[in-house]
Amino acid sequence: MLNDPELAAFRDEIRTFLSEHLPDELHRAASRATSVFMDPAVSLPWQRILNARGWAAPDWPEAFGGPGWNEAQRYIFAAECARAGAPNLAPMGLKMVAPVIMHYGSPDQQAHYLPRILSGEDYWCQGFSEPGAGSDLAALQLRATPDGSDYILNGSKIWTTHAHFANRMFCLVRTSNEGKPQAGISFLLLDMTSPGITVEPIRTLAGDHELNQVFFDDVRVPQANRLGAENEGWSVAKHLLTFERGGKYAPGLIGRLERLRAQAGLDAVQRARATREAINLRALQALEIKAMRGLGGSTALYASALKIMGTDSAQRIDSLACDIAGHAAWAEADGQTSAELAIAVPRYLNDRAASIYAGSNEIQRDLVARILLG
Repeated sequence: MLNDPELAAFRDEIRTFLSEHLPDELHRAASRATSVFMDPAVSLPWQRILNARGWAAPDWPEAFGGPGWNEAQRYIFAAECARAGAPNLAPMGLKMVAPVIMHYGSPDQQAHYLPRILSGEDYWCQGFSEPGAGSDLAALQLRATPDGSDYILNGSKIWTTHAHFANRMFCLVRTSNEGKPQAGISFLLLDMTSPGITVEPIRTLAGDHELNQVFFDDVRVPQANRLGAENEGWSVAKHLLTFERGGKYAPGLIGRLERLRAQAGLDAVQRARATREAINLRALQALEIKAMRGLGGSTALYASALKIMGTDSAQRIDSLACDIAGHAAWAEADGQTSAELAIAVPRYLNDRAASIYAGSNEIQRDLVARILLG
C-alpha cells in the first residue's frame, strides 16, 4: 500500500503524531496490559488525545464525527498505533454500539449518543450472554415487560466486560415468547445507574477483574431507548457482531511477535515457531486487506474467518511467549525480564477466552462452511 506516495505521507504524519503525543506513562501501561480490554484509566486519556485531533473513531463516517479516511488509511493508522505501542481504545462504544446506532438509531438517538461515545463521556458494556445463553444466544431470558412508556427488566447477564466501569449498556432482552426464539428479542440502550442494577465481579484465571455478572431487579428502561422495532433486536445484534468479530488483528499481533523474536536466547525450536507464525500473520494481514478492499466474499464470511484466524494466532503467540519466558527465567541470573515476557502467563490465561467470546470459533467455522458450501 505504501508504494502510493500519498499513503506514505499519511503514514509519516501518523507516525510523527504518535511520537509527539503518546505519553510515556500510557505507553508503559499499555505494554503491561494482560488483556485487549484496557482499563479506562489507560484507554480514556488516550481516546481524548485522539479525539482532540479528530482521530478517535477512524472507522466512523465523517458525517458522524469520523476523520473521513479511506480503508487504506484506516489500516495504516491501526498498524502505526500497534507499532508505537499505543493503548487499545475500548471497543464496546466506538466499534460496536456506535455502528448500530448509526444504522438503526433515530436522529435523536444519534445526536445524543454518538458525541458522548467520541468524547468518552459514555463508557459502554455489552449485555448479551446469560448463564443459560452463551453461544446459544437466542436462548436468552432477561425479560423486558412493557409498562406504560417503559420496559421493566428482570434477569441477569454474565461475562459482562467492564460493567463495573460502564455508565451505559447495550442489551438484548426478551420481549416475546411467540414463534422462534430469535423473533422475540429486542435491543435496548440503558443507563447503568438505573435503580435495581447490581454488578458482581468475576475473577478470571489470570487474576483480572474485567468480567462481571449483572443482575436486573425491576429495572425501568424507557421504550424510547430501543434500537429498531420491538422483537427485531436479533437483526440489530447480527449487524453489531460483524463489527465485533471482524477487525484488524494482524497489526497488533505482528508487532507483538516481532518483540518476542527480538528477545535474547531463543532456541532453534522457538525461532522456527516464530517464523511459522510470522508467515501465518502475513496471510492474515493479506486477508484483512482483501476484506478491507471488498474483494469478494460477504461481510459475514470475512468477519467469521478473521475472528477464527486472529484469535487462533493470538493464542499460538501466547503459548510461544510462555515458552520463551520460562526459558528466560532459567537463563537470566539477575531475574530481570522484559515487559513482554513479564505478562506472558497472565496474557496466555486471559486470551483463553478469545476463541469463545463473540461467538465461539467452532460456531464461526460452521458459519463459514454454510456460507461457502450452502
